[in-house]
Amino acid sequence: MSKTLRVLTVVAAAAASLAVSGTAHAAVFGAHVFDVQSHGHQFSGGNWGGYVSFGSFTTATASWTEPSVTCTSTDDLFAPWVGIDGDGSSTVEQTGVATDCSSGRPVYQAWYEMYPAAPVYYSNSVSAGDHITATVTRTATNTYRLDISDTTKGWSKTITKSLTSKHASAEAIIESPTDSYPSISGGIKFTGVKFNGTNLASTSPSGLDADDKGSYTWSPGAVGSDGQSFTMTRH
Repeated sequence: MSKTLRVLTVVAAAAASLAVSGTAHAAVFGAHVFDVQSHGHQFSGGNWGGYVSFGSFTTATASWTEPSVTCTSTDDLFAPWVGIDGDGSSTVEQTGVATDCSSGRPVYQAWYEMYPAAPVYYSNSVSAGDHITATVTRTATNTYRLDISDTTKGWSKTITKSLTSKHASAEAIIESPTDSYPSISGGIKFTGVKFNGTNLASTSPSGLDADDKGSYTWSPGAVGSDGQSFTMTRH
């Protein structure tokens, strides 16, 4: 599906099925949609921003501090997440935290998604400033365990699901299905990023630029000297 068609479809679906106040959009995250692909280089104008490494990975893990945001539009919707597959494949196994501005204020909610199935949202409280760790593990050929924890609030969730998947990539990503991000103070920093237990920098990662309203871009900075961290900033 083209990026334009996919965004219009997601926005229409979200508008038609907004959940009750305090609950995230029924929007679907999912596979990487982009205009031009060039492995090993930066992509432009896609719906994912961050780093992806290509190959048959069995684990992907990352941490971040949930950023404080200011809603600038009721279309603002984004999530940092970690996952396996989705770049060059039609399946994604992913978990993270969505920030939804459809009510006019930011609502934070943890979720997992076995795309193309719809996301499943957890009821556990998440706030700006919370430290989140997310891990996706392929435990068998088409079986995955998705773990997410909020060490600030002291909760964790684990789910095991099956999906006939492609085993194509692993990634640490920010994504907006609506291509509309809120104002995010200080950007978004990922830490402890490892694929198959190996530092991100040692997995031949490719950088991804995420489109923001067609006027701005979220881009990943260089991988830190620890080999495991990077920051997404808007420009």
